[in-house]
Amino acid sequence: MKTCGTDKVRNLVLAGHSGAGKTTLADLMLYKAGAVTRLGSVDQGTSVSDFRAEEQERKGSIYAAALNCAWNGHHFFFMDTPGYPDFCGDAIGALSVADFVLIVVDANLGIGPGTLRAWKAAKDAGIPRAFFINGCDREQADYEGVLTAIQESYGATVCVPFTVPVGEKEKLSGVLSALDPNAAGVDAYREAVMDTVAGSDDALMERYLEEGKLSPEDLNRGLRQALFSGAVVPVFCGSAAKDVGVAELMNALCDLCPAPTVGAKVPCEKGDIDRASAEAYARVFKSVNDPFIGQLTFLRIYSGTFKADGEFYNATRSARERVGALFHINGKEQSAVETAGPGEIVAIAKLKSTSLLDVMAQKATDVRPVAPPYPQPTMAYAVFAASQGDEDRIGTGLQRLAAEDMTFQIERNAETRQIVIRGMGDQHLNLMVGRLKRDFKVEVTLGTPKVPYRETVTAVGSAQFRHKKQTGGHGQFAEVHLRVEPLPGAEFEFANEVVGGNIPKNFIPAVEKGVVEALQRGPLSNSKVINVRAVVFDGKYHPVDSSEMAFKIASRGAFRAAMAEARAILLEPIMSVKIIFPDQYMGDITGDLNGRRGRILGMDREEGMQVVSAEIPLAETFTYPPQLRSITQGRGTCELKFDRYEPVPTQIALKVQEEAKKEAEEE
Repeated sequence: MKTCGTDKVRNLVLAGHSGAGKTTLADLMLYKAGAVTRLGSVDQGTSVSDFRAEEQERKGSIYAAALNCAWNGHHFFFMDTPGYPDFCGDAIGALSVADFVLIVVDANLGIGPGTLRAWKAAKDAGIPRAFFINGCDREQADYEGVLTAIQESYGATVCVPFTVPVGEKEKLSGVLSALDPNAAGVDAYREAVMDTVAGSDDALMERYLEEGKLSPEDLNRGLRQALFSGAVVPVFCGSAAKDVGVAELMNALCDLCPAPTVGAKVPCEKGDIDRASAEAYARVFKSVNDPFIGQLTFLRIYSGTFKADGEFYNATRSARERVGALFHINGKEQSAVETAGPGEIVAIAKLKSTSLLDVMAQKATDVRPVAPPYPQPTMAYAVFAASQGDEDRIGTGLQRLAAEDMTFQIERNAETRQIVIRGMGDQHLNLMVGRLKRDFKVEVTLGTPKVPYRETVTAVGSAQFRHKKQTGGHGQFAEVHLRVEPLPGAEFEFANEVVGGNIPKNFIPAVEKGVVEALQRGPLSNSKVINVRAVVFDGKYHPVDSSEMAFKIASRGAFRAAMAEARAILLEPIMSVKIIFPDQYMGDITGDLNGRRGRILGMDREEGMQVVSAEIPLAETFTYPPQLRSITQGRGTCELKFDRYEPVPTQIALKVQEEAKKEAEEE
């Protein structure tokens, strides 16, 4: 339970790439602080943070875990976030509400895509940050190499060591503080810190040049300013597995992390959050379905006080919410508290109207934080019910899961008549399918989604179609003469060139409707037709037997006949892809792209990683994310977004048309 004042509360997040040791560090912090009596272990399945069965089975974080502990007169509220790219949604949500970001980097593997993501999120939001080089005791550890990589990527004068190792690899015995005037052998590091801090402020630089050093008071004041401006990013080192350098890290976090009332300005769509206000203001950043309590909503409090058994206002949805118990969370353990204030992370059970990213406040307010930069999904599966009659239950379960995860999307594609789920990778989607079975008792099978092909014309084609049907009483009669033309840059255009009243004006809208209906199923693969201009230029009618329905039928027939004369071709969606990976995998990456009919548009470097911009047909992307992870041993990620449609190569187009023909026959 928190016993310190608000000025001693510290809100931070542990972030970084998968396998860097974030969870081991989090478990050790709880143990050293006395928050738990037994040191948790990822390998033994006893981690406080990775407490869910799927995490214990995987031996890695899947969800962001809320943790808290008292240390040295302060109280840490922190989130241990997953580093694997498939589960980045929870990590991004946690980063968006943190006052400080500790980026954990493995002393052997170094910088990974998770490192880049954490750095970019913190930098874009103006959040102070630091590095912890973990695992310096391992046989393959390379502290100097990883430090150099960090400095080359993020700035040699920005990323400065605050602790340095005593011994290396298995001989690691401790760390020395670069700011300790009594520590031997750290003068160069201390001077680097002072140079960087002094360089961030003109007055400090003048005093530093005059006196040759900074007083402890000047150093502390300048360090805080430099942290907020991003001019300095402390680098710590040690081993969470061997408990080396962690106490020094925790002591430094007390000093470096800002108090919640003076944290960085929160980016808002409108207005500003007043951290010093007495009025309660919080944001929902996480929502989970607890098997015992039900829906648990996690809030980061920015100002004021939240009280148990009270009532607050959901400013996002303009609705009152009755709040029961407030909980401080340590993994699966929940401790009820009467009140909670700025900087604290609390969970509330069974809120009726509140969803992810909603604002909870004392009263109505227009202040809205900017939504976190969640990436677009990179992988998709079509979902089919394993048992007949489960379709409605599938939809309900998927919607519940999507409400908890902003990187999980559901689409009911009317064109392909499939339910498609999208996520950050195969492990992400398989996790959701497993939860669908476990939490909602619904089993599904997965398949490759159908590609939403398009059809268009490459030449002008004209045709006429007569619809004539004679029955008892009035018959049906309409004749339409139609021309179709290519229309680059626009999806569809309809024009009327009929003269002399051959088709009365009141029937022209029916002709257009018929064409629009025919556009939905083209002649090649029953795909939607785009980039086409349809012109009705002549026709015939009967004063008694003609009707809107007759002209719709005739125009559909005329359109299909004209398409056959206009050299129709098949189009496929082309995706723009950004691939981030370590340098050594360049050859394998380019070879794989060539095998997927990909085109490389450019190469660049982004903070220590290779970045390739390319284009890949959508049909070739369904298996790309897992293949990329395999090629790069889990250290490569990609971002995909739709760019445009392009003609399909002839041999592939013939296969697509043949498959479409078989499906039509089966229907």
